[in-house]
Order: sequence, then structure tokens, then C-alpha cells
Amino acid sequence: MTDRDRAAGPRRRLRRLQLRLTLAYTLTTLVGVSVLSWLVIHTDGRSWRNAEFDEMLRHAAVSTSLIYYTDAGVQLDGLRDDESTRGRHQVFVLLSRTRIGTPAKGVADGAGKDTTGSTAAGRATASTRPTGAAGPRPVGAAGPAGPGGLDRVFTSGSRSVPVSDERIAALARTAMDEDVTVREEVPAGARTAYAVARPFYHDETQETTGAVVVIGDPGLRMAEHTRLTYAVLTGSGLLTLLAAFTGHLLSGRSLRPAWQALEAQERLLADAAHELRTPVAIMRSSMDVAGTDPRNLPTHLPRIRRATDRLTDVVENVLTRGRLQDSAASFSPVPLRLDQLVEDACGELPPGRLTLTLRLDESVVDADPALTRVAVRNLLDNALRHGRTPGDPHGGAEIDVSVRGHTVSVADRGPGVAAEELPELTERFRSRGGGSGIGLSLVREIAAAHGGTLTARPRPGGGAAFLLALGPAGQARHARAGTS
Repeated sequence: MTDRDRAAGPRRRLRRLQLRLTLAYTLTTLVGVSVLSWLVIHTDGRSWRNAEFDEMLRHAAVSTSLIYYTDAGVQLDGLRDDESTRGRHQVFVLLSRTRIGTPAKGVADGAGKDTTGSTAAGRATASTRPTGAAGPRPVGAAGPAGPGGLDRVFTSGSRSVPVSDERIAALARTAMDEDVTVREEVPAGARTAYAVARPFYHDETQETTGAVVVIGDPGLRMAEHTRLTYAVLTGSGLLTLLAAFTGHLLSGRSLRPAWQALEAQERLLADAAHELRTPVAIMRSSMDVAGTDPRNLPTHLPRIRRATDRLTDVVENVLTRGRLQDSAASFSPVPLRLDQLVEDACGELPPGRLTLTLRLDESVVDADPALTRVAVRNLLDNALRHGRTPGDPHGGAEIDVSVRGHTVSVADRGPGVAAEELPELTERFRSRGGGSGIGLSLVREIAAAHGGTLTARPRPGGGAAFLLALGPAGQARHARAGTS
């Protein structure tokens, strides 16, 4: 299994976790939006239903107030010209055969003419059909037609809602028997209709003599409710999609520290593997050669020692990179004498053919001592490796180190480097030869952690100068806080 395959496992788990968080956020939003949508639709439907019933109750009340009695009988002329019977609701007037009484012996038209013929039992039936009325005829009752039955004496409009005559008569009978206003939802073919029944009374005897039944079609008024339902459902769907998208972004943002930690771990492992490969190989080859001829062991000991020193530097660099990738708690800037730290680092250089020039001005910076020491050591190590004077048969190096303000300059007499080549040189694992390429990249990261920069420029007379600029006091904390 390769390193990439091993790294793919945690990445897949993080992606699955992000998808789970997105799904949980979306489902939570969907449940909340669904409940809210149901409440809105249910409340609006009830409001439209109550408004429809209230309007029908007003029509029933107006219609009953327009019915009156004279010596000629019950008068319905006021119903024909009133708006309550000319709207979209159907109005039926049903008259009881057994409760007409002596003063109201018939149904009169608008002129007050008696249109009722008497029978042997004294029971009156209507014989005229007012304009817009269906005329008096039995419409079905609680029992067989005859005594106790109801006659429909007025009907407004056409029968647009197919409510049965038996159901209309039953509503009227309930309102008359219980002396209450009845409001119900009644079947009308394959749909449902609204019905209101209100009793009316004889003017003199105050006896219940009939009822007004108003039938309404909810579909005519519920169109607004239907449009609201579609709008709420569409808005809920769009809101759920938006919640899914937002949840995906938020879950990705919440997992960003985990992604960064994973990437930092991968970089740390890659740095360690890359850096340790060369010194370990040198040590192993030297020991293998020395093992074949123990007499040559003193010849290989310096090489093994140099590989060991290099291995120590590698471990220190890897640990330093781990500190930089760790939390801000491991970064501790303090007031520091930069010139003394650079002088100490130069004193640790290995003896050899080296010409070292120091120009150190007194300087106090706000920096992490351990990280700054590693950065200076890496600059010196880079000068020793790549800054040897061309044409020197002994391979000597000429290094000029200076400290001015918050800037450390390390110059050599090597082949030099152009300013535009610096970004490439400060990339991990990029080197012009003889090194791993982690040194300058680590210096750049340390400079950035302190709010500073790493730059390069040609040195007059040949070579290159690397300038490590640390931020002023206080800026290091802000720079680290912004990257942690």
C-alpha cells in the first residue's frame, strides 16, 4: 500500500462525515419546514373555510329577515331582488306544511295576492312560482311526504352544486326542530359542499314555519388557498435545497481544521521520509564498505559522522515544521537579542576552509528563539553548501553575515540566484543540488510566522544574499493568530 493509498482512507472518511453532516442538516431543515408549511396551509384553509361559512351565514340571516307574513300568507317578494339571493351561493326556502297556521294560509307573490288553495283538512299549498323560483313542491323530509313534510317555495340560481333534495330537507328539518342555525359540510357528488340552514318564524305566532338553506361551493373560493399551497410547497422545496447547499458549506468549514491537520500530517511524514532517506543511505553504505574491510573503518568514520550530523539537522527541521503546523500554543515570541542569537549560531559552524565576516548591530525583536535559531542555521547551512567560491581549489566558502534592525543577511560567493528564482527555491524538495530543499522553505515559513519575509538578491562581485526580515515587536503574535 502506497502513502497515497494510506492517505486516501482518512480523506474518504472526512468526505463521508461531511456528507453525513450535510444530510443531517438538510433533514432537520426539511422536518422543520414541513411542519411549518403544514401549519400555514392548515391555518389558511381553516381561515378560508370560516370566511366562506361566515358569508353564507350572512346570506341566510338576510334571507330570513326578508321573509314575512301577511293575511295573504308568507311573502317572498323581497328575496327576488336582494343581493343575498343573486350571488354565487344557492338559496333555498323550505316551508312546513303542518306549521303554516291560520294567519298564513298560503304563499303570496309580490302584490300580496293569496295563491293558496284550501283543502278539506285546512292545509295550504303554494300555487304560484315567483320569478327565479322553482315553485312549491315536496322536496323530501324526515319521513314520508304528507303531514310534517316540507315544500320548497323558493330557489335562487341554478343547481351548480349537486346536493340532493333529501340532504337539503334534512338540514332544514334539523334547524327547525332544534331551533338553531346549522352549518355542515355535505356530500355533493364526488366533492364536498358547504351548507347553512337557518329557521324563520311566523310574525304573529312566533312559530317555526320553515328554514332557509344556503349551499356554497368551496372550490370557487379555495382557489386562493390552492395558489398559496403551491407557493408554500415550492418555497419549502427551494428552502430545503438552499439548506442542503448551506449545510454542505458549513460542514466543510467546520471540518476545515481536520483537513488542515490531515494535510499537515501528510506534509510532515513526507518531509521526514524525504529528509531521512539521504543520511540513512550514506550511513548504511559507509558501514557496508567498512564491514568488508575493517582496516578502512577510520577512513569512513568522518563520513558517518557527517551523515549523523545531517540526520540530527533533519530531525530538528522536521520537528520545527511540526511546531509551525501545530496550534498557536507552541509559538512563543519574546523580546530577543537578534545579534547575539546570530553570533551564537555562527559560532556553531564546523571548522574548515571558511571565511566568515560578521557585521552585527544591536537589535531587539519580538520572536520565538528556537524557530529563529533554526532559520539562521538553515541560511548558514545553505551558504556552506551552495556558496563556495568558484575557482577555489580547496572548496572554501566566503560568507558575510550581518544584522541590521529586524533583518538578518547571509551572503555567499556561490553561483548566485535571481530574485525571481527564490519562490522555486523555497518550495519543499526543490534544491539546486547537495540538499533536500526543506531548509529554505522552512526559513520562509518561519519568517511568515513572525510577520516577516524571506528575499534574495545578487551580491556585488558574485554570489547571492538571502535576507530574513522579522516583523516588528507585536506583529509576530498577530501574524501567527491569523494563520492558526
